[in-house]
Amino acid sequence: MSHYTTNYDGITATKIHPTAIIAPGAEIGRGVIIGPFSSVGAKVQIGDGTEIGSHVVIDGRVTIGKKNLISSFASVGSRPQDLKFRGEETELIIGDNNMFREYSNLSLGTEGGGGKTVIGDDNLFMVSTHVAHDCIVANHVIAANCVALGGHVIVGDRAVLGGLSAVHQFCRIGQYSMIAGGAMVTQDVVPYGMVQGDRARITGLNVVGIRRLGLKNDGLQCIKSMYHLVFDSSLTLEDAMARIVSEVADSEHRQVWLDFLKKSDRGVCR
Repeated sequence: MSHYTTNYDGITATKIHPTAIIAPGAEIGRGVIIGPFSSVGAKVQIGDGTEIGSHVVIDGRVTIGKKNLISSFASVGSRPQDLKFRGEETELIIGDNNMFREYSNLSLGTEGGGGKTVIGDDNLFMVSTHVAHDCIVANHVIAANCVALGGHVIVGDRAVLGGLSAVHQFCRIGQYSMIAGGAMVTQDVVPYGMVQGDRARITGLNVVGIRRLGLKNDGLQCIKSMYHLVFDSSLTLEDAMARIVSEVADSEHRQVWLDFLKKSDRGVCR
């Protein structure tokens, strides 16, 4: 049973509830708050200003950045749900300013998947979200209630995943894309795309997300042209990529799409 409060210049005191259990070796930053009945393991590092609610379990080799909010009953650094896992030394790395709501489950990586699960900055994971082993989540991502990411999933910046949606292992979710509530995603979702259904299919472009980019007309036209070649024509993916190279003006957005399509092992939602 641990309890201490430390004052720092300009930073709120660190507060650990007397019923919380902090293992020797855990590194607790300045201004951290840990609520009742929470448990922090010996290999955990918690950055300044992070707030941890009641009944939270953080264990394994876990690094948490600054000013995160981890709500009650979350499991952070849980053993991967992978039968190949044999207790090898893997880790979970979390950036800054993230919010993990009640019952979130965040798994450690596995040796076969690179050994790391990585979550960036400024993300929102709502109630009962699951981030499986070896996932890589970028920044400003929103995952609504009960979203489930299978192992090895990659999620790009500012993607939005609707409630009760699920992403199959090894899929990639492109930047600024949107997944509708209840969608079952079994293939990659292109940047700026919207998908829905079981199995998820492309339904259009995330125009709201594109506008938030502040794109001028030439940028929007570039994305629309690529969308037409890939999704509104009878071309194979390889032929569509060739037409993009020959017909669409070179730009940052063209390169994002080409890089994404070239690396697609599972194919894209079409």
